[in-house]
Amino acid sequence: MPALADNVHQLRELIRDCGLCPRACGVDRTAGQVGACRIGERAVVVSAGAHFGEEAVLVGRGGSGTIFFAGCNLDCVFCQNADISHSDRGRAVTAEQLAEMMLGLQRDGCENVNVVTPTHVAHAVAEAIAIARSGGLSVPVVYNCGGYERVETLELLAGLIEIYMPDFKWADPARGRTYSGVSDYPAVAAAALAEMYRQTGKLQTDRRGVATRGVLVRHLVMPNDLANSRGVIDTVAQAAPGCAINIMGQYRPCFRANEFPDLTHTPAAADLSTLRQHATDQALLRADHA
Repeated sequence: MPALADNVHQLRELIRDCGLCPRACGVDRTAGQVGACRIGERAVVVSAGAHFGEEAVLVGRGGSGTIFFAGCNLDCVFCQNADISHSDRGRAVTAEQLAEMMLGLQRDGCENVNVVTPTHVAHAVAEAIAIARSGGLSVPVVYNCGGYERVETLELLAGLIEIYMPDFKWADPARGRTYSGVSDYPAVAAAALAEMYRQTGKLQTDRRGVATRGVLVRHLVMPNDLANSRGVIDTVAQAAPGCAINIMGQYRPCFRANEFPDLTHTPAAADLSTLRQHATDQALLRADHA
């Protein structure tokens, strides 16, 4: 416990010259300054409740206890949650209030606490988990992120997160720059995934088939194979051998996608089938949406 308390302290110190994520904006969020994520010292919660639209291994009977945070450290032009990720609207909460939300989700019968887009508020999430654990939180915590993570921050989360669920969006850095606003996405995401896998390993489930620990990667297939999906799958298989992966076919043009001709289509069903087979061939555990 003392080690975890020290980790929480170190995470909070990181926001004084903010380096929580790879953007390393350098702003003092404790003084009210904001960087790319648009969020200050406190986490801003948009909603919290049981969600039944996640992967079956997370939903179980009670649903996944999602906590959606405002803001994001990526700038995806096709974001399906742009009203949340590109906003600071919501309720700014203390770590104690966030911990009580987590405990409330457990009391409501949720299978886990699923923190959605937590990267830029990892300091607050870590502190809340530590408080909630001391208050009786026993369900797994799911770190549901965009994959653009700083390894040093993830190292400080070790022991607090049971299930990592990162996106792996791009195999091509140029596409990451054009469509997500960062020029080093593939290398950063691969290093982050390797650290997540080091901490928690392959996805494990209980006798009911509900996840208890491990890594589950999400990859959204893009139109015209903009993501180089085979390259993504190959990288995932190398960084986290045998981990679970969800090859997602839910892409639709949202937010600013109509400004980019290549983003105005949807991926073909045949492409999805081929990519899912490639993931199986790479010995990745399939965890597709129903």
